[in-house]
Amino acid sequence: MLTPISGRQHALLVLIIALIAATVALGIAAWSHDGWRPEILLGAGVLGTTAAMVAAWVPFAQMQQEPSAPPTVVGLEAGHRIEVRVRDIVESAMDPIITVDENQCIVLFNTAAENAFLWSREAMLGQPLDKLIPAQFQAAHRAHIRHFGETGTTSRKLGHQTVLAAIRADGTEFPVEASISQHVEDHRKFFTVILRDVSERLQTESMLVRSEARLQGILDSAMDSIIIADTNQIIVLFNAAAEAMFGCPRETAVGMPLTELMPTHARAHHPDHVRRFGEDGTVSRRMGGLRTVTGRRHDNGLEFPIDASISQLTDSGAKFYTAILRDVSARARSEADLRQSKEDLQKLSAAADLAGEQQKNRIARELHDELGQALTMLQMDVAWCREKMPAAEASLAQRLDRMAALLGVTVAATRRIAADLRPLLLDDLGLVPAVEWLVENFMQRAGIPCELAISNPGMQVPEAHSTAVFRVVQEALTNITKHADAKHVEVAINLDSSAIMVSVHDNGKGFDQNDPRKAGSFGLIGLRERAYLLGGHAAVNSERGKGTVIEVLLPIAKAAEKS
Repeated sequence: MLTPISGRQHALLVLIIALIAATVALGIAAWSHDGWRPEILLGAGVLGTTAAMVAAWVPFAQMQQEPSAPPTVVGLEAGHRIEVRVRDIVESAMDPIITVDENQCIVLFNTAAENAFLWSREAMLGQPLDKLIPAQFQAAHRAHIRHFGETGTTSRKLGHQTVLAAIRADGTEFPVEASISQHVEDHRKFFTVILRDVSERLQTESMLVRSEARLQGILDSAMDSIIIADTNQIIVLFNAAAEAMFGCPRETAVGMPLTELMPTHARAHHPDHVRRFGEDGTVSRRMGGLRTVTGRRHDNGLEFPIDASISQLTDSGAKFYTAILRDVSARARSEADLRQSKEDLQKLSAAADLAGEQQKNRIARELHDELGQALTMLQMDVAWCREKMPAAEASLAQRLDRMAALLGVTVAATRRIAADLRPLLLDDLGLVPAVEWLVENFMQRAGIPCELAISNPGMQVPEAHSTAVFRVVQEALTNITKHADAKHVEVAINLDSSAIMVSVHDNGKGFDQNDPRKAGSFGLIGLRERAYLLGGHAAVNSERGKGTVIEVLLPIAKAAEKS
């Protein structure tokens, strides 16, 4: 026989129904808030489990009572225990839980609600729900709850996709999300609202929006193009500079394969390059290395050179690649113009040097052949006059002697000047005798010992190389005489079929290579230019107090190809 339901058992039944309704409301709230919210699902699970436990506990408790106890007393005690447990669960909930009757007067106000609204439970029980709602929203909120009660829907989220406003005891308003459920008890309708203060979340979202806006502003104000692509190399970000560089609107570029901005010949290999970069763990690097990377405009297909660097990052398990690009078309044109200008200047310098050597050779021969011969004949005439002059003409004899001496000095100076311009030995006998004469002349003039070592002295050397080697040694010895204050000099010339190596080493005071070059000093520059014109290079190494070493390498085969 069924035991009649007491008033307390009826209350427990209402609590069970309320818990089930709250569980459903939390489940709907979890689903409707941008997908399943774990924390709301957890609350729904707790309440649902509690409802099931309460429902199962009632018959179990009745079965466990002693036969001598009256059934109504057993039911009251079990119901009281369940009521206490349910109240504890509601009070321990982290979200505010408020229940109102059909007149929208508060009948339940948990501890979380006290903390959120700064009202005590005693002050709010029996008060209208409007007391927790800003005045401008009260009428709409009452109408909303009435309409919800008329629909018969068990539960749903309040405000749908909008955030509701609540007001605390101190008058401050704050945003909340809410879900509402309804149940009928003793022919009376009750509405239970579960709330959540979303102030911090909205503040975080606002900060995120502002941060994204600032980031977008920075990206759009950047002078370099910035492109971000995902793992599949699909463009996900395209700044304003990239739009201008590639002639492609952002709306078109986003979602487009990155290879659309590359020349056709580079598209096949680029994905593999990026994939290997993603696998090797390098955070960032310059693309292309020493090669020029080429981009392609989307609007007209024109190709242009770019400098590019690439970096990678992983966000939520997905990998993204960021490329920073710079159009270097103007720089490439300037570099090409500079190279051409340098080549033109070097050709001009080579032509000027050749013309200078030819001019020196002509003047040297004229001094030697014409002026030298004329002076020699004049010396012979003075000597003949001296022999034929009468012995009584002592004053005339002295004058002739002075003329002879002056002519001797003039002839010597003429030969020295001609040799300095271009020694005839270089053209008549070759490089080795000319360098030997140069070293001997240096020792006589400067008084500094100099050792000369020449390998393979019988080898035939091209005329341009002979002139270059002679001038290098001449310039180096001249610098030593003027600046080095050296006590010993070594000159070494290594001749073979492929190259000529010239080395001049002194033990003088040396100099600091970082010191600025003296105005009007072009000696070392001339050495480098002579070497470069023949396809070689020159190196100068010096330290204060440790002397100076000049080394010049002249490849014979390369120079022959150039000529």
